[in-house]
Amino acid sequence: MEQEFGRIRKSETTELVVRRTEFRGSAGIDIREYVTSDRYTGWSKNGVRVPVNQWRSFKEILEKIEVSEGGEGD
Repeated sequence: MEQEFGRIRKSETTELVVRRTEFRGSAGIDIREYVTSDRYTGWSKNGVRVPVNQWRSFKEILEKIEVSEGGEGD
């Protein structure tokens, strides 16, 4: 069962897409780039897949990250 949770625009041609996917019988949360350009439209190899049973641990790690407004990477 595939379910999309949201998209974040990374550039004019690239979005980060967060979705739940099934791969080889295993469920996971996939955070992957989707590219729309003249040369190519589709999923890139750039991204990460977190097994569903590890999602809570991954989320706890993310919650430890503090980013200041206007800081590097914004």
